[in-house]
Amino acid sequence: MRFKLIMALVDDHHTENILNAARKAGATGATVVTSAHGERITPEKTFLGLEIAGHHDHMLFLLVKQMSREVLEAIAKAGEFDQKPGSGIAHQIAI
Repeated sequence: MRFKLIMALVDDHHTENILNAARKAGATGATVVTSAHGERITPEKTFLGLEIAGHHDHMLFLLVKQMSREVLEAIAKAGEFDQKPGSGIAHQIAI
């Protein structure tokens, strides 16, 4: 049996929606690391030295190869990756 690991860095306000979408697509579980930090090419704006950007969560899904594509597409749709720049990113690697 072959597996894929999907890794996603998402805005924290999308985490629950992404988890629900992944479950509907066939994922049976996930590991969520809260308060992850990501960097953009251009620095985030600050106010008096404090970041005004939202927090991100790092999500990990271990899946059977056959269902990984469907789950990855569900994650991207629920996280609005194509609609809002900077809302998140996901990729998969073979295990």
